[in-house]
Amino acid sequence: MDKFLITGPCKIRGSVSISGSKNASLPILAATLLFDQPVIIKNLPRVRDINTMLNLLKSLGSKVILSKDRKTAKIVNKKNMKTFASYSLVKTMRGSILVLGPLISKYNNSKTSLPGGCLIGARPVNYHLEALKKLGMNYELKDGYILAKSNGKLKGTIINFPKISVGATENSIIAACLAKGRTILKNCAIEPEIKDLTNFLNKAGAKIRWSGRICKITGVECLNKTEYSVMADRIEAGTFCVAATLAKGNLQINNLNPRIIGTEIKLLKKVGAKIKTTENKILIKGPEKIKSIKSIKTKEFPGIPTDLQAQLMVLMCKAAGKSSITESIFENRFMHVAELQRLGAKINIKNNIASIEGNTKFIGAELMSSDLRASVALVLAAIVSNGKSYINRIYHLDRGYEKIENKLKKIGVKIKRLK
Repeated sequence: MDKFLITGPCKIRGSVSISGSKNASLPILAATLLFDQPVIIKNLPRVRDINTMLNLLKSLGSKVILSKDRKTAKIVNKKNMKTFASYSLVKTMRGSILVLGPLISKYNNSKTSLPGGCLIGARPVNYHLEALKKLGMNYELKDGYILAKSNGKLKGTIINFPKISVGATENSIIAACLAKGRTILKNCAIEPEIKDLTNFLNKAGAKIRWSGRICKITGVECLNKTEYSVMADRIEAGTFCVAATLAKGNLQINNLNPRIIGTEIKLLKKVGAKIKTTENKILIKGPEKIKSIKSIKTKEFPGIPTDLQAQLMVLMCKAAGKSSITESIFENRFMHVAELQRLGAKINIKNNIASIEGNTKFIGAELMSSDLRASVALVLAAIVSNGKSYINRIYHLDRGYEKIENKLKKIGVKIKRLK
């Protein structure tokens, strides 16, 4: 199993380009199951989760033709597609559940395994199932599979999500595209990745309109042949912004619209980072002394994303003074804390609140990744630690960050992948 060796402390200098968004690519790729015509998706990130989704599409009967750099996929669906999403593919990735909506909408039938992925809390699929049931899907859970059927086409309806859920919003939007009549979704998640999904579907002839957290979808007969370029990965961009702030960096971040991380930029300015933005770039200089923030709370977009919580915790460990982080999205997302404590962090957990002492002098150590974002937080901490740190189980990182060690090397981080 691969691990990283990082020798710190490192100063960050230079420029980095942001890859396509994993969290936008997954629902867009799942939505290609709705098409009879070929679809071309560009700017895919080269990460393990994308490979998993492409393999899942292939197992269902899609022909996937990848460009030389593997960042563009042409997807051609067969006349007779399979509707069985097996556990062997779905177990490694939460986003696999997104094939349920299109399969039931297009083929009125599906056997989809309950998903796996990062161990960061319950993340139940009941919101997905209840929404699809309202559209006309009947289902039962058996031997770890969702056995689903519908009697002909799904039918438009009003769905009010009891809790804001990114995945359930995406699955419902995809399914409603080919449903009869009009669907109104209320209390939707409005993350930029969801807007990217609806931009893609609208480009192909879907009829989707937004008004705040309400999404209105008028069903169409079929979707047209289309070509689409996925948005930039805002979590990767946020991670590099935190890295520059943490390591007295001077960094240019290319290939993204800074507006998608507006909340994060405001927060980093508060801690002392100097930030300039243009249409598709961010220039960021880290401060000599990082200011603490009394209270940070993760929230649905446009709040601070839960996917940046671990990275911001590392930043607050190095800040001058006490701070706290409240995790309000997932109940099991402080698994990185024990590893940061091994480096010397003083963090106290009570329920969903982490209290952080600040002024930490990190000393390199052997570390273990527990999930995707926790593992990148350990990388950030190792960058500003004295001495050598070994980070084990980096397959978590490979699920969501494209060639992160190459990007970090280029900007001054002493990092090696050990086989």
